Amino acid sequence: QVDLVESGGGLVQAGGSLRLSCAASRGTFINVAVGWFRQPPGQEREFVAAVNGNGETTYYSDPVQGRFTVSRDNIRNTVSLQMDNLKPEDTAVYYCASRSSGFWLSVSQGAYDYWGRGTQVTVSS
Repeated sequence: QVDLVESGGGLVQAGGSLRLSCAASRGTFINVAVGWFRQPPGQEREFVAAVNGNGETTYYSDPVQGRFTVSRDNIRNTVSLQMDNLKPEDTAVYYCASRSSGFWLSVSQGAYDYWGRGTQVTVSS
């Protein structure tokens, strides 16, 4: 069992930046893929970005490509999502998720076994 905790959300103006962090308060997600997902108000949860087990491969959804960067520190057991040039449409609850055993990243929510409770990101225009 792995308990994930997201932090770093908040209110920011359009064009600003935020850095989200995901940490394992219990267990570890070293060497397994970790993904970031978000749920905008009134919408379904969607894929944002993911990183494989050693951090060498990343993948992004089209709306965030070029603006968001996912990275991991397997020594500190953390995964970060750097979000730049934020837009109002990025407003959502952001979740991190990890696989229980799976090195390779996935865009599918069903591939991830452990989820954090989410952190709110609000971008004002």
